[in-house]
Amino acid sequence: MPKRVLIANRGEIARRIARTCRRLDVGYVAVHSAADAGAAHLEGAVETVHIGPSAARESYLDIDAVVDAALRADCDAVHPGYGFLSENPEFAARVVEAGLVYIGPDAATIEAMGDKARARELMAAAGVPVLPGSEHATESADVLLADARRIGYPVILKPVAGGGGKGMRVVHAEAELPDAVAEAVRLGRAGFGDGRLLAERYVAAPRHIEVQVFGDRHGTVVHLFERECSLQRRHQKIVEEAPAPHLPPTTRRELLDAAVRGATALGYVGAGTFEFILDGDGRFFFLEVNTRLQVEHPVTEEITGLDLVEWQLRIADGEPIPLPQWQIRATGHAIECRVYAEDPAHGFRPAPGHAEVVRWPSDVRVEAAFDDSGAVPGFYDPMVAKLVAAGSDRPAALARLRAAIEETTLVGLTTNLGFLGELLAEPRVVDGRVDTHLVDGFTARPATHDRDAEALACAAAMAVPERTAAASPWTGTIGAFDRAALDPDAPLGRLVLRLDGRDREARLLARDRAGLHVEAEGRRLTVLAEPTADGLVRGALGSTRWTGLPTSDGYEIVIGGHRAALSRPTFAEGGGENSDSAVRTPMPGAVVGVTCEPGGRVEAGELLVVVEAMKMENRIVAPFDGTVEKLSCAPGELVAADQVLVTLTPEGENRVR
Repeated sequence: MPKRVLIANRGEIARRIARTCRRLDVGYVAVHSAADAGAAHLEGAVETVHIGPSAARESYLDIDAVVDAALRADCDAVHPGYGFLSENPEFAARVVEAGLVYIGPDAATIEAMGDKARARELMAAAGVPVLPGSEHATESADVLLADARRIGYPVILKPVAGGGGKGMRVVHAEAELPDAVAEAVRLGRAGFGDGRLLAERYVAAPRHIEVQVFGDRHGTVVHLFERECSLQRRHQKIVEEAPAPHLPPTTRRELLDAAVRGATALGYVGAGTFEFILDGDGRFFFLEVNTRLQVEHPVTEEITGLDLVEWQLRIADGEPIPLPQWQIRATGHAIECRVYAEDPAHGFRPAPGHAEVVRWPSDVRVEAAFDDSGAVPGFYDPMVAKLVAAGSDRPAALARLRAAIEETTLVGLTTNLGFLGELLAEPRVVDGRVDTHLVDGFTARPATHDRDAEALACAAAMAVPERTAAASPWTGTIGAFDRAALDPDAPLGRLVLRLDGRDREARLLARDRAGLHVEAEGRRLTVLAEPTADGLVRGALGSTRWTGLPTSDGYEIVIGGHRAALSRPTFAEGGGENSDSAVRTPMPGAVVGVTCEPGGRVEAGELLVVVEAMKMENRIVAPFDGTVEKLSCAPGELVAADQVLVTLTPEGENRVR
């Protein structure tokens, strides 16, 4: 067992690794960037090391800084976690060259599996089913055109060095291919330093199933069963579970056998995940190998009762796999969801910020970046936490997870909690009949209720108790607040607040034992509110729970996991207007692709710039037809929220609003 481990990561995974180290009495060293100087993952470390500025490429992705930190802190091993350098073969090699133990597979395995073309070749040779596709990676549109004709449309173009779905393009017809190849090559070069692509047969609406494997230095490979990972958005998983529902026993056995066969052929050492897609006919095909611990490993731990981080530490130290295959058993069901700092109401764009008040649920496993409050910097992945529920069967686990989402309180930070609650109530999810496109179709549907009206009603319930004659948001009152109006349409008062940049009005109709009766946005609502000892206001709006926090200029409201920030209106706002010709980025991030140039003509909706924010690609498009007057960004540049990227000269009035 290693004596002192450097955890080369941050956030919830760093805290997860630290928990196992503490249990095994292994000392651990935590690293941090400038943005993480006071982060929760530093707690309990025998030593903390500052490794650079806030930007990931200058800190957590700086191989020299991380290896030097391990040596200076007298560590004998390095755990990469996931993300950052965890699948970087150069990092693994440098750790070993420095005389340290790398807790993961060797650099050669990481490099081979990081190249999609090489991985396909090795898996096909091992008898693992692969999709019809390119034999070699290339940037040539002519070669890819020939591959596509042989494979048959539709095809998917994959950057050979990419991951997480970044840069992938689906092509449905030959006429689309040249432009798709050109864009994918540009993004591959900018994002990964490698523009080569593979073409593969595109499987519409597949299931995404993965198998957890472990190998040791004594030639043994075992599996720890499979996970269902089909609920994903833009190729990013958001809900995972184990075991996979509705998987025929024969298919399950063949999947597990294929993963073990592939890992054995590689001489795999450590934790790894073999990912597959399952088509509508029940056939499965190799997708990729993740040469690290997965984000979703807790669901496997819950059904097997094993600690996967402990297994990693033991195997890295040369020990054999702790259990033979026949003793590894799965019991019950586990399902987890990822809580992201993102805004579902605005295209799921990243929403970095500070969680002022956090209350995690008590009846499930929580893997979180912080406990009572904490910051989510805009430099890193937007995941805040994972909620992991286990039960005797799938319905029990799912019910527990839905209750946990409802119990969670995150005030001050916009998250996807409300969206997760609605997704897990979707009948197809409840039934376990899922595929990789279900979430995209689900998000395309309009909201079933007006959340703005509900936020205004809750703010009204918070505002009533603070009413004073000297300063009140309420005006035009008639009689006492606790007396119902004789005319039900006549308001006792009104509240004006700003929401999403627009002034909104809530009218107080009455207050009685049922609660406060409010009219807002054309709806009549009854809301209950009760101040709590921790400074929050909690209440109910029908069957939906809500939480509020008074702020210096208004109210923070979270209703069913959906956040709204309301402020008192400002009637004299200074400053000039934004230029109608300036194209800005709505979030901070790094420019990973620029597809326009000064003097070039663009059409409304045409891609201009790709900004990667919190590990997500965000496509910035032209709002109208025009000519590029000025380009104010370049690939690799860090940009701030609302920063001008491109200035256009309008052409006509054909504008995207």
